Amino acid sequence: MAKSDNQTDDKKRLPRKDLPPDARIETLSVREGLPPTQWGENSEALFLTSSFNHPDAATAAARFANEEEAFVYTRFTNPTTMMFERRLAALEGTEAAIATSSGMSAILLLVMGLLKSGDHIVCSQSVFGSTITLLQTQFGKFGIETTFVSQTDVGAWRAAVKPNTKLFFAETPSNPLTEVCDIAALAEIAHADGALLAVDNCFCTPALQKPVDLGADLIIHSGTKYLDGQGRVLAGAVCGPDAIINGPLMSTLRGAGMTLAPFNAWVVLKGLETLSIRMAAQSANALTLAQWLEQQPQVDQVYYPGLPSHPQHALAMKQQNGCGGAVVSFTTKPAQGAITVPAPAVLSDDAKRLRQAAFHVIDHTRLCSITSNLGDTKTLVTHPSSTSHGRLTEDQRLAAGITQGMIRVAVGLEHIDDLTADLARGLDTLNA
Repeated sequence: MAKSDNQTDDKKRLPRKDLPPDARIETLSVREGLPPTQWGENSEALFLTSSFNHPDAATAAARFANEEEAFVYTRFTNPTTMMFERRLAALEGTEAAIATSSGMSAILLLVMGLLKSGDHIVCSQSVFGSTITLLQTQFGKFGIETTFVSQTDVGAWRAAVKPNTKLFFAETPSNPLTEVCDIAALAEIAHADGALLAVDNCFCTPALQKPVDLGADLIIHSGTKYLDGQGRVLAGAVCGPDAIINGPLMSTLRGAGMTLAPFNAWVVLKGLETLSIRMAAQSANALTLAQWLEQQPQVDQVYYPGLPSHPQHALAMKQQNGCGGAVVSFTTKPAQGAITVPAPAVLSDDAKRLRQAAFHVIDHTRLCSITSNLGDTKTLVTHPSSTSHGRLTEDQRLAAGITQGMIRVAVGLEHIDDLTADLARGLDTLNA
């Protein structure tokens, strides 16, 4: 009896793991990927190879022509990378995912793969500083225009739409103000005008938030952050429909090569195994820290979606499974006396005093790591105005609500009493 077309097609596709269709995120985090090799390894294998052999020339030709799904060349196909892609797609609830060398290269791939000169993007003005620079400066050189709008003003997004608008881009919560946008509302506006909505889900991860369930089309990740969870490697990914991921995005990656290295893919793959429990524990720490910061006399304002004082608290609790996430930002009250820290001449004296106060608090920490990364098991503290958003103008920073007195804390897994004591060292001596 001749084999059916489906059976023949199945032989030309890479196998999938046999998992229950209703497996929950905690199970998918440790089980999804590829079946083990003939050796039966329990921990996923790491394939450090640039190319793959083929049984004959005809098979090689079929595989290079995409007539048969197989591993060909690690720039665009590798078993370890595919295990990470399949697992992340399963967690996000999307059909597919494509891995990249960093979070910024994921955005690069997204725009290169989907847009052309003359197209228009509507983007939150509160996104990561490098994202603003990439969209405005780099893609601007090639004729792709970006309009930046308020993260939280749905009307501003609607008003910014043009006939050539192809993409909405949001990051929620935002970095570092933790502003929360209404994903469902933005999806409705974008789709009504034939545009796609891409959401950077770096801060929440699928452990707390699934943007596709709210109408988003594409999900962006910096796997460097919470997906890895221990600050070890750079990684990125785009999750979305198979037609986009394995269509224009795969074609672009295959030619341009913003590829995730197999070793980095393996590290992040193993990081996903503890994603849910890490996010729960770090978010609990962050909530306690935010509540403590609100009581400190030298703190002017605390930004954390889990606090009732946050402007989008109700929306965040709805979108983020009742959890505020693990990033807390706060502003200090200005330092008194002489200005002694280095500061750009364009800053006003008031801004310089805010900068001096923030530097004082940061410099008095002994436990927190002073670095602009986030998502580590170690608590990280940074001054956004001079680091992650340092290449923006002061006007751009202020438009996004980022003042010189702002400090961002990416809360880790240390004991919360040790963290509050570490920040109290600087806060208690500010203007003493």
